[in-house]
Amino acid sequence: MRLTYLIAASLSATTAMASEDIADKYPQSELYDKPVEVIPHVFSAIGATAPPTYENAGHNNNLSFIVTGDGVVVINGGASARLAAALHDEIKAVTDQPVKLVINENGQGHAILGNSYWADLGVDILAHEDAIAVVEADGDFILQGMQGYNRDRAEGTEVVVPNLSFSDKHVVEMGDVTLEVLHLGPAHDPGDVQVWIPEWDIVIAGDIAFHERMPPIFPETDTDAWIETFDGPFTALGATYVIPGHGHPTNMAQVTRYTSDYIKDLRAKIGAHIEEGGDLAGAFYVDQSNWQHLDTFEELATRNAGRVFEEMEWE
Repeated sequence: MRLTYLIAASLSATTAMASEDIADKYPQSELYDKPVEVIPHVFSAIGATAPPTYENAGHNNNLSFIVTGDGVVVINGGASARLAAALHDEIKAVTDQPVKLVINENGQGHAILGNSYWADLGVDILAHEDAIAVVEADGDFILQGMQGYNRDRAEGTEVVVPNLSFSDKHVVEMGDVTLEVLHLGPAHDPGDVQVWIPEWDIVIAGDIAFHERMPPIFPETDTDAWIETFDGPFTALGATYVIPGHGHPTNMAQVTRYTSDYIKDLRAKIGAHIEEGGDLAGAFYVDQSNWQHLDTFEELATRNAGRVFEEMEWE
């Protein structure tokens, strides 16, 4: 019932609940919002669906944790050591079980920069091998970017490379639950990870799935492969409950509409533009009005169009 209520509320008032104009919801904490129990034993602190800022302390993604009965598994290190510590305070308010594993959903700053806090506690950190390659190559640059907006809130944060890696699937058996940590294929970012709990019908999807904010398309993103991964092995999981990388817990129908359907629509518009002899400058103006209600539309819509044009121009 708890998730049913959360989903109903988020679907009936998406723009009101997810708008980047909403002030910090949990001012007594570094977290943007207090964790909620999505289904029994699975919690998520829902971040701002906005770019990272000093005001939201970089908490613009979802920081989740699972209480297994014999320890806690955390999904995402957080954007800083201070943010990781704030999440740990919330975990300790829920359970006295120790954190035994942290999983980074990809190699982006809000997934990996809090690793330093967890590593200092001796906690193992797991990530996909491609995400680890990003941290090793770009970690200092990612840290500098966070320090730029987070200022004093960046204090104590260092780049820590995950000490555990996997290629396709890593199974975690802990307490009363079995977690399948999956890399289902190319999607939004190198090393995107999904945490699937078959017995509870829930997937902590990471950045393969969006629904309240516009999906960002990076220069290295292969949108055709993203669609293939989403519509294929991700959809085949058959999850009842979805915690996306950003935004409130929801279901497969919603993330399909706002991820796979969005990318297909944009590719179709750009494809038609190319067929008509259109150039990059014109691609920025293809019609994306069906998606303008999504958070970060203003920041991402034209950028996404340009990147898809550059990708499809050579397909």
